Amino acid sequence: MCGIAGIIGYRGDGAGEIQKMNQRMVHRGPDAGGVFLDENRRVALGHRRLAIVDLSENGAQPMKSLDGRYVLVYNGEVYNFRELRRQLEKDGETNFWRGNSDTEVILRAFSFYGVEQTLRTMKGMFALALYDRKEGKVYLARDRMGEKPLYYGSVNGSFVFASDIAAIRALSDFHNAIEERVLPLYFQYGYIPAPYTIYQDIYKLTPGTWLSVDVATLKREKQKYWDLKQAAKDGEAHPFTGTLTEAADELERLLKETVRGQMISDVPLGAFLSGGIDSALVVSIMQAVSDISVRTFTIGFETENYNEAEYAKAIAAHLKTAHTELYVGKREACEVIPVLAECFGEPFADSSQIPTMLVSRMTRQHVTVSLSGDAGDELFCGYNTYRTAEDELEKLKKKYHRLPRGIRHAAGNVCGRIAGRNELLFKAGAYLNMETLEQAHRFNGRDEARSGYLTGNHKSLPDANAEYPDGYLKERVENLMLMDALQYLPDDILVKVDRSGMNYSLETRMPLLDRDIVEFAWTLPMEYKFSGGVTKRVMRDVLYRYVPKELMERPKKGFSIPLHEWLKTGELREWAQSLISDAKRYCADVIDMRTADSYWKDYTERGIYSEKLWYILMLEQWMLQERQGKTHSC
Repeated sequence: MCGIAGIIGYRGDGAGEIQKMNQRMVHRGPDAGGVFLDENRRVALGHRRLAIVDLSENGAQPMKSLDGRYVLVYNGEVYNFRELRRQLEKDGETNFWRGNSDTEVILRAFSFYGVEQTLRTMKGMFALALYDRKEGKVYLARDRMGEKPLYYGSVNGSFVFASDIAAIRALSDFHNAIEERVLPLYFQYGYIPAPYTIYQDIYKLTPGTWLSVDVATLKREKQKYWDLKQAAKDGEAHPFTGTLTEAADELERLLKETVRGQMISDVPLGAFLSGGIDSALVVSIMQAVSDISVRTFTIGFETENYNEAEYAKAIAAHLKTAHTELYVGKREACEVIPVLAECFGEPFADSSQIPTMLVSRMTRQHVTVSLSGDAGDELFCGYNTYRTAEDELEKLKKKYHRLPRGIRHAAGNVCGRIAGRNELLFKAGAYLNMETLEQAHRFNGRDEARSGYLTGNHKSLPDANAEYPDGYLKERVENLMLMDALQYLPDDILVKVDRSGMNYSLETRMPLLDRDIVEFAWTLPMEYKFSGGVTKRVMRDVLYRYVPKELMERPKKGFSIPLHEWLKTGELREWAQSLISDAKRYCADVIDMRTADSYWKDYTERGIYSEKLWYILMLEQWMLQERQGKTHSC
């Protein structure tokens, strides 16, 4: 795990500027840093290293190919690099090897096979930049599911890229304005979806994509080397035809193969264990393929309704892992809240960022790499909303669809136009027009009439959810799963895990996002994922081979904190009040303070908590740091 950066067409002190970018990413790579300069073509590449595999200088970056043609900076892990090395040798790549790093293997593969063929072969999590000095091109690429971040864009006429958007902001001539058109999306989701960022002319490279940049003209060309939507469609066209037991056998086989590959590390390794299905399954497989006790890590909360630490402890005891737990509360939350804006680089308001930061901090005290169970919900139908979506839509249709469709839609449009801040008219307008599960899913997050007034810009940029074609997959609920896998997973869940872990120089790995597991999941019949009120059926069938069913059968809680309780009194209440007060002076041009105040008053005077309040606070905190360079401590 590392941080990469680059400038094409730099002005002035290229070495100094790339060093500034590197310095801003020391937390992503505290072990070493390197710089490459091509002064003739004004190309600068930077790298910060967190050494995981081959800790010697033979794995240092930027790394040049043996013939000097290619230069690579790379962030992540390619888990099949040993197989790729054997294939290279079989195909005739006979030159000596300098070391045993995956970096050298993929660099040689790019040289031998070319960019696109190599990307299609690589299995892992990565963001990289490859400079072809002969052709005068830089190639950027990001892994299939979006585990590793990669930002790119224009700064004062130069093309720039980095693992951390704050590294781009560190450039001397960075003056890119805030992109206010993304704020409606932010207030809908609590994050800024790809390809957008909070800044104009700066973008996120979408998963499964590579981008070429001509170093002379800065002309860009982008294309997909792997497409999740197509993978889901292919799975639907070629369904798994075996029994549920046979599906569980195949999933178990794939998991063992994947976990073995992801446990390769020259530094201490462990796993997050929350007590839920996903992390329990990953840890079970880890322990099954390991000769020693796996190290597991859990945080618990003093508030019973949010605490799964006792379940995690019981699972760890059954599997005989080396378990560590830490109970946290408001005091610990106050320790991480001041660094959230800096950690995430742009406004981000999934409040589970707080426990994720805390468990990452605790885990890094013991290991350098941690496996995680994320992605089970999106791939195997785990979210509660999937279970209830069809029932809720049918209830809406029975209530609102008595009128002919044309009249109903006309009435819905009228309600939408005149609703203003009226909650009943706002929802009526949406419900009268709602026909599909996908439309209902898009409405999620827009269910408060006031939220559209949080920014003066009511026109939203198109996002992946908005562009998703209704009925793309035959199974209705699978469309919701695919929508989340395309946007919510990479732009919220994976952002949260990557930034939280890397803030403490902790590498996180996610076996369920292995290409073969993802593609297999989309071949499974829906009844193998959800049936009879049971979610993740095939995952459970594998898990119960290792953990007794009675340890797992309980309502889903998710990884959340009692934020609505913590904000009521004490240090967190004072922090929020101080932030809102300062925001009136520094943020009024991007946030409608009257609307923001209404959310705070609802909470403090009427006891009504809305998730949008946290969205407001996180945007205000980011704005104050951006404009004043200040943070509010609890």
